[in-house]
Amino acid sequence: MSFRISFDYSLTLALGAGGAFLAYWLQVPAPYLVGPAAVVTLAGLSGVRAAVPGRLRDMAFMAVGLSMGSGVTPEVLAATRQWPVSFLALFLMTVLLLVVGWVLLRKAFRYDGLTAMLAACPGHLSYVLSLAAGTKSDLASVSIIQSVRVLALTLLVPLIVEFYGLSKPGALVPPMSVDALTVLLMAVPAYALGYGLQRVRVPAALLVGGMIVSSTMHLTGLVEGVIPLWVQVPVYVVLGCMIGARFVGVSAADLKRSFLAGMSLTVVVSLLSAVIALAVSTALDIPLDAALIAFAPGGLETMAAMAVILHADPAYVGTHHILRLVFLSILMPLLLARRRAL
Repeated sequence: MSFRISFDYSLTLALGAGGAFLAYWLQVPAPYLVGPAAVVTLAGLSGVRAAVPGRLRDMAFMAVGLSMGSGVTPEVLAATRQWPVSFLALFLMTVLLLVVGWVLLRKAFRYDGLTAMLAACPGHLSYVLSLAAGTKSDLASVSIIQSVRVLALTLLVPLIVEFYGLSKPGALVPPMSVDALTVLLMAVPAYALGYGLQRVRVPAALLVGGMIVSSTMHLTGLVEGVIPLWVQVPVYVVLGCMIGARFVGVSAADLKRSFLAGMSLTVVVSLLSAVIALAVSTALDIPLDAALIAFAPGGLETMAAMAVILHADPAYVGTHHILRLVFLSILMPLLLARRRAL
């Protein structure tokens, strides 16, 4: 590795870490992802040769998979028996939003089919970026469109709270985290499985391997708890740097186009999800606030926090968002494989 490449890697990661600290200090939503992405993007647009080492990127993807799998627990499976019709509506809505978003991005903004499909995915930002990184899609556009969706819905949280006139609850109890040895015991088989999946050309193989291993261990009761913050924070910083590095050489016109596409897509999918949530609430006698939050195509952590703030049913909201992510984790690789086979 040349000195120039090593310097580029080091500078990119340093800028990302600084961006994460700044975003956290400014209380920006999802600071460890948004901060590095914003700072490295600006650096890339200014001429900095931003780049992330491939091996580090792969390890970050595997950690994302481990984190995703920690949400697939026996309690989640047990909850699926309480609201089967609501879950069916959720899965149908997810497919509908994906199709509508794909058509919008293809017809109105002229994106290629692969980029439109990944950008239209209604959720799972880090997973979609992991998939996109292994394809010939326009990752910069996918990053902008997906980020606009997540940030727009995240920034609406205070407005909804004010509309409902609810006060904030007390401090939230953080979920239990696994220890370092458990992380290692999951990471080793996850890497081995991911490496095997790479050999048969499975998209985002290390991420899928991490998710399968973590889900299996959590479902069988071998592991309890989520991936600790000391793993999650660096992973999000790396992903943010990866997003920003994709903007090296991107024109202002392309940035404007992707931002407009992201805003348009967010408005359309938000309206559709609200209509479906209203129908589910009416048909199944589920509180409207819980249904709206459960069916909103936003980030899992943000929607879970919104459920607490609005005193909505956290089990209903959390289970819906976890199952939506699991469904997308299965659906998106199948769609990518189908496109590759055509």
